Amino acid sequence: MTYIEKGSTEYIKASLALFFGGFVTFAILYTTQPLLPIFAKEFHVSAASASLTVSASTGTLAVMMLIAASLSDRIGKKNVMMMSMLLTSILAMAMAFSPNFISLVLARAFLGVTAAGIPSLAMAYVAEEFHPAGIGKVMGLYISGTSIGGMAGRILTGLLTDLFSWRTALFVIGAISLLLSMIFALTLPAPRHSMKKPLNGKTVLRAYAVHLRNKSLMALIVLGFLFMGGFVTLYNYIGFLLSEPPYSFSQSVLGFLFIVYIFGSFSSVYMGKKADLHGHALVLSISVSLTALGAGVTLVPSVVVKIIGLSLFTFGFFGCHSIASAWIGERTKMNKAQASSLYLLFYYLGSSLAGTAGGYFWTHFHWLGVIAFIVTLLLLSYPLIGYAHKRLE
Repeated sequence: MTYIEKGSTEYIKASLALFFGGFVTFAILYTTQPLLPIFAKEFHVSAASASLTVSASTGTLAVMMLIAASLSDRIGKKNVMMMSMLLTSILAMAMAFSPNFISLVLARAFLGVTAAGIPSLAMAYVAEEFHPAGIGKVMGLYISGTSIGGMAGRILTGLLTDLFSWRTALFVIGAISLLLSMIFALTLPAPRHSMKKPLNGKTVLRAYAVHLRNKSLMALIVLGFLFMGGFVTLYNYIGFLLSEPPYSFSQSVLGFLFIVYIFGSFSSVYMGKKADLHGHALVLSISVSLTALGAGVTLVPSVVVKIIGLSLFTFGFFGCHSIASAWIGERTKMNKAQASSLYLLFYYLGSSLAGTAGGYFWTHFHWLGVIAFIVTLLLLSYPLIGYAHKRLE
């Protein structure tokens, strides 16, 4: 079989397109995250309710990815990803005109439907089209796009909100994403290793059933819930902590805190390569430890130390996600799109459910409660990694 080889023109074009795919999806998906304190004040809702502007998107995204993966078998992975990016960008611009909080949450929920194409299929595209020896690095490049997109979207949101309004911020980010979506459509090579198949409900259910019965694979898939649940919880409520005394940061400063995502961009590639060399279980366990340590460091009152903690936390998380994604892609022999979708189903359910549940810990136990919740989620990942290592390596 002919794979996309490192150093070829196709490799460069595909890597660039996947980077833009991750960039656009995550710039839009989490663009409201730094705005949660503003939504709470402007619409007179609680922190947990404000977080629904994030959770509504990730919740519907989680479910729709199962459908997107199967739809791709009928009309092709590239076609689904292109439509996903274009529709999501247009909806992001329209969302700026939401008249009230309920309409904003509903629009964000529908955005989760349109955004499902990229995260559900990018992992499967990489696993099928690139040479197996370099999957870890390429997966890291895609995930670096998600981290840089998330970072750029949040920083730009903070700046534009302070200069103009949150509505202007959402519209501008949507317009930039629309341009990048067009570049994606022009540069991503058409898949060569996936055949279009009729959309058959029984076939789809059988594909998912095979994965659900695979206990070792499911151990890896559940990791997505724990990793993303902890990650989104921290970033959902760090803005509430730093917008109140003694910090009282402006929206622009809160947005710039997400510059630490650059560590995630580096980590996703670096740790992915290390996992290719030293084994998934070892490097993944180290990444989990770094993530938990970073979360604990944010308990220190000093702003400088908090930023160091955020950096370490972000570095560790993106290493976790990159390694787990590549591990699933390498160990799944058939129905890769469905395996990727199951992982991301749990991944985004973690974002939605744990991200909102974190509001309870913030309201009742403040920052210490939030960190205790996050560390508990991370600790639960160790036995799952150990089980997968024994059964898969």
